[in-house]
Amino acid sequence: MKLISRFIFWISGWSLNNNWPKGVKKAVLIAVPHTSNWDLLYARAAFFLMDIPVKFTIKQEVMVGPLGWLIKGLGGIGIDRKRIPGGRKQTYTEAMINMLKESDDLVVMVTPEGTRSAVTKWKSGFYHIALGAEVPIVVGYLDYKKKEAGIGPCIYPNGNMDEQIEELKAFAKTVTGKYPEKGIV
Repeated sequence: MKLISRFIFWISGWSLNNNWPKGVKKAVLIAVPHTSNWDLLYARAAFFLMDIPVKFTIKQEVMVGPLGWLIKGLGGIGIDRKRIPGGRKQTYTEAMINMLKESDDLVVMVTPEGTRSAVTKWKSGFYHIALGAEVPIVVGYLDYKKKEAGIGPCIYPNGNMDEQIEELKAFAKTVTGKYPEKGIV
């Protein structure tokens, strides 16, 4: 995968800015801005090149047959929303918190916009996951204007969610997505 990733970056003229925080083995990685399906290709290639074992979550039901094998090869982890004590299904947030707590080395990628369309407000699940698992939030970015993939700020959730999300959004606004009109408003 690393060889294919090098080829993708070479042929497309992209570069890397690998500022992964030293000593961080577990984190919630938010990928910004998310404006195109091409984001997965470049982000996946970038993380292979940076040797960051990024995973992303998807419904367990999708992880079957050839499609499941492909998704797993790209870093997909199936989420089983099993029943928990009390009879209700666990939420994705609860499942991801548990995965991070049980692992010694796991970086889970989330798109805070929750869509490829322009948004004024980010989903807050990534923050709750990081806070609950007691791991940092690291910003991964794709800047199509500079043709640069990289790592931005790293913050440790302190419970002041609105202020910290605004800090992350301020950085995200400095990065140009493939379709800038679909970026953060």
